[in-house]
Amino acid sequence: MHRTVKHGFVLAIALSLAACASVPREPLPEGLTNQPPADWAERVQALSEFTHWELQGKLAIRQPDDSGSAVINQWRQMNEQYHLLLSSAFLGMGRTELQGMPGYLTLTMPDGETYRSSDPQALIEAATGWQFPVDSLAWWIRGLPAPEGDFELLFDDQGNLASIRQQGWDIRFDRRKDFIDGYPELPARITALKGERRIRMVVTQWQETGTQP
Repeated sequence: MHRTVKHGFVLAIALSLAACASVPREPLPEGLTNQPPADWAERVQALSEFTHWELQGKLAIRQPDDSGSAVINQWRQMNEQYHLLLSSAFLGMGRTELQGMPGYLTLTMPDGETYRSSDPQALIEAATGWQFPVDSLAWWIRGLPAPEGDFELLFDDQGNLASIRQQGWDIRFDRRKDFIDGYPELPARITALKGERRIRMVVTQWQETGTQP
């Protein structure tokens, strides 16, 4: 019963995504439209129900006064809970661990120091100086707008999602791939831009996981 109610709630959100997009505030880029394709609601439903997954890949962040890159050894998502293991130059040399959910984050630095906060974005920015919207990225990486805040969706001439504009970020879907049978194509590379800040994620492997952590 819980599962049915939860899926019904997710579906209600999913079907409202296209309708809730904010009015464009600037001319649309050439070749793009804000009119969703006929099968958009079905795609949203499938991606919204894709809530237990794990991916590996690479991450690069550039901002005016700093930049860095990392290997995403593991990003494991279990509904709203996430567990990221990063290594290399991100947050300094060594292994960095982010574990949390919307509204709460535990951040373990390469030196073993652990920090906790009810404001994940503020904690990451305080620890690194970087803007890294981890809560929203869990949606954007699937090709969905985050539930909070207005958004604008832009589609290319083939009906593929080309960009999400939300929270001051322009999230561009540069590549997609059939990672998992039975699901729509998933992003293989996204670029999130906000002023002079850029986050780029490349996904090399993506798999569905069980419903247990």
